[in-house]
Amino acid sequence: MDKKDNEFLKRLLNTFKVEAEEHINAISSCLIEMEKASTVEMQIEIIEIVFREAHSLKGAARAVNITEIEATCQSLESVFAALKRKEIALSPELFDILHEAVDTLSKLLLSADAERPPAEDFLIKELIHQLENISKGGRPLPKQAELKKAEGEMPITEAYRPLDEEKPMASATIRISISKLDSVLLQTEELLSAKLSAHQRVSELQEINTALSAFKKELTKFRISDSGFRNIILKSPQSAVRNLQLNELFNWNHNYIKSLESKLIKLTKSNDQDFRSLSAMVDNLLDSVKKVLMLPFSSLLEIFPKLVRNLSHAQNKDVQLMIRGGDIEIDKRILEEMKDPLIHLVRNCIDHGIEKQEERVRRKKPLSGIITIDISQVDSNKVEILISDDGAGIDVAKVKESAVRVGFLSQEEVDRLNEQELLSLIFLSGISTSSIITDISGRGLGLAIVREKVEKLGGIVSCESKPNVGTKLQIILPMTLATFRGVLIRLDEQLFVLPTTNVDRIVRIKHDEIKTIENRDTVSLNGRTVPLVPLHAVLELPQKEKKGEGHEFITVLVLGTAEKRIAFSVDEVLNEQEILVKSLGSQLSRVRNIAGATVLGTGKVVPILNVPDLMKSAVKVSAVPFRAAVATKDVRAKRKSVLVVEDSITARTLLKNILESAGYNVKTSVDGVEAWTELKIEEFDLVISDVDMPRMNGFDLTAKIRSDKKLADMPVMLVTALESREDRERGIDVGANAYIVKSSFDQSNLLEIMQRLI
Repeated sequence: MDKKDNEFLKRLLNTFKVEAEEHINAISSCLIEMEKASTVEMQIEIIEIVFREAHSLKGAARAVNITEIEATCQSLESVFAALKRKEIALSPELFDILHEAVDTLSKLLLSADAERPPAEDFLIKELIHQLENISKGGRPLPKQAELKKAEGEMPITEAYRPLDEEKPMASATIRISISKLDSVLLQTEELLSAKLSAHQRVSELQEINTALSAFKKELTKFRISDSGFRNIILKSPQSAVRNLQLNELFNWNHNYIKSLESKLIKLTKSNDQDFRSLSAMVDNLLDSVKKVLMLPFSSLLEIFPKLVRNLSHAQNKDVQLMIRGGDIEIDKRILEEMKDPLIHLVRNCIDHGIEKQEERVRRKKPLSGIITIDISQVDSNKVEILISDDGAGIDVAKVKESAVRVGFLSQEEVDRLNEQELLSLIFLSGISTSSIITDISGRGLGLAIVREKVEKLGGIVSCESKPNVGTKLQIILPMTLATFRGVLIRLDEQLFVLPTTNVDRIVRIKHDEIKTIENRDTVSLNGRTVPLVPLHAVLELPQKEKKGEGHEFITVLVLGTAEKRIAFSVDEVLNEQEILVKSLGSQLSRVRNIAGATVLGTGKVVPILNVPDLMKSAVKVSAVPFRAAVATKDVRAKRKSVLVVEDSITARTLLKNILESAGYNVKTSVDGVEAWTELKIEEFDLVISDVDMPRMNGFDLTAKIRSDKKLADMPVMLVTALESREDRERGIDVGANAYIVKSSFDQSNLLEIMQRLI
């Protein structure tokens, strides 16, 4: 091995030691917290954290070929997997073993680049045996060293120094140096607040100048020198002196305000120039400091060729790795956070994607599989990472089976999803297409970590896959962490910020464009049906009643992560501006729906919303009606009339009884033709129709109602057994206001939707 390779391996090992120390410290802290945890829920949450830390450390150890740490972490994973499944219980004896495992990992890290005595290898194997036995439900076994001590033999390991006597010094100076650079960056980023404040002062001066000009204009109208006032003075000689004094006062005020206006204009101009200078200096300084802390992707990816070689050989596969765009630079903090996710993705490509050679021959593919990591700059502040393989692709059927097996979705729910929606399930924790759990994958954890990390960094991840062609994962990341472009919005009097990168579009829609499908409000945008949720409801904020006119339109932001889109209604979109992220502090390290805070130029602190959290919370929020509610006294004064169109006598009778009990006047028809006749001779407030009927079905009836000038605005609800996506979309296309599937029919849902429509 030449000198260059030795230097590379040494640098690689130092990098690993820094990362491994963080994982080991995190596991140790979590074990202590777990012992003190007062509730089972707290213990379960900590178990998940330790599980992930061990999983990440195992992957890093594999990358540098430290098999002892990898094997120990694999055994730890097995124990915590059993704890998650509640197959074993926590006990003082188990905590002792787990703490011993952490101490062993620390010792292994210290001696990673040195030769160890046989006695230490013996203890490591014994510990791994203990952990594997416990993970299978066994009790902690007495250690061989203790047995020998009990028999009077001196254990050979007591000659070694305790762990706390050895301190890793090599990495300390490097980390201190980097932290100083981080500190400089943070202080420089704080100057953005001064820049925003300066801009706010310029705006305020301009507003004062405008107000003063308006005052001057009004004052001029009342000057005593005007002819009208002169006539008054001549007619009233007894008050001539007083009026002349008043005239002098007006003239003095006019001249004084003119002078004040001149000074204000100069001050505004001077402040504007100062702001422009400060803005340029802050931007240049921040850009320069960021460049100091920008690292090329190649500094991270240099470990990947060896990783791919080791993993592919272990699985008897031939895999080639291609890397493009390694010279593109990104914030080192983002690069550090992305190490584990990228390792997970490459491991998945090898384990799940690339086939064994005999299978590739059968499928008439080249013997060598190819994994590609392609990095490119999307725009001035975004980077795209594409990780692809030419393997078997993702087995969608196994994804469905796994989702049902772990209880995320029912069989009926999973059957309704399209292929892209099914592929998005692979990012859920516990979903795996592997039939067995191996040391590389199969626990359904890796891709959940990937999505969690990417979204934490303000990025998005998505997946494409074709059978027998391969899989491609796309990651979009910001180039820097602390600042971003944000959209400032208002809900009543409260302001919030949304990252621009997650805002797909901003639109204004009419209330009558809102359609209801299965008790959920939706809007159609570019031919695509998107769920609509009031943002105040997602954030659990009270909404003040809007009074007066001018509320025909509502403002909607369409937010997206990967392939998912949800529309959120807001009161107002104010502007887009540069945002400096402020941490909420350790006391509020994880607040649902909130990613942080920022300080506006006015000094007002504004929450930054967490878009992935919003997307999850929106699913749990029931639809809130946008249409004006009808006053109770008006409902009682006039009973609403409903036409029920249903060919089944049982369903027709059931609907009629429900509606009449709720206070509606109800008339029924057996099909669309009879219903159309009724609509021509009698007035109704609402039509509830089945779809699959003889002579004229519900789709055709709805279309016919919409084409009639007198009936075009009448609300139509379709209640049907047809639950496919195509049928729902057809219902929207023909103009239905609501679409309820009979399999999920609920009386309260039906009545609630009716109240919203009429």
